[in-house]
Amino acid sequence: MQICVYAHNSLRLNQIKDKKEVVQVEELEPVFDKVARYFSLLSDSSRLKVIHTICNLEKSVNDVVTTTGLSQSTVSRHLANLHMAGVASRRKVGAQALYTITDRTLTEICRNACVSLVAREMEQTDVQALQRGASQFMSEGEVAVHAESRAPTYAALAAQQEAR
Repeated sequence: MQICVYAHNSLRLNQIKDKKEVVQVEELEPVFDKVARYFSLLSDSSRLKVIHTICNLEKSVNDVVTTTGLSQSTVSRHLANLHMAGVASRRKVGAQALYTITDRTLTEICRNACVSLVAREMEQTDVQALQRGASQFMSEGEVAVHAESRAPTYAALAAQQEAR
């Protein structure tokens, strides 16, 4: 009889535990939805180009178009999405709007993902050079870097990798 009582109580505790886990997941659903929307900002390669272009400096739509090679309508759409999501600021100067990324978490996630994914394909020395370049790219504000101390670009590292 003792074994049955123990088994019944254990089963009941497990059911309560499982129910609590389900409740906790259900309670977190709004958080998961927000995180999914946040990460969706990084799900488009064109938007990543725009983020890269405005992560440290304020730039106009025309500057972003010139830098990225994307169409004006594409750049405007991405900038509007970033602004509405609250990760980019917009400041009007005359007829122009200047944009910059204000959410440092977004740029850090983007930088870490880029370095991590590229690192999978490179040797350790190349990875360290890429990390130096990424930290220069994502540093707060504009950093003056001498040409001889600048880390090589991804394109240079990729070309070097192919030459091997």
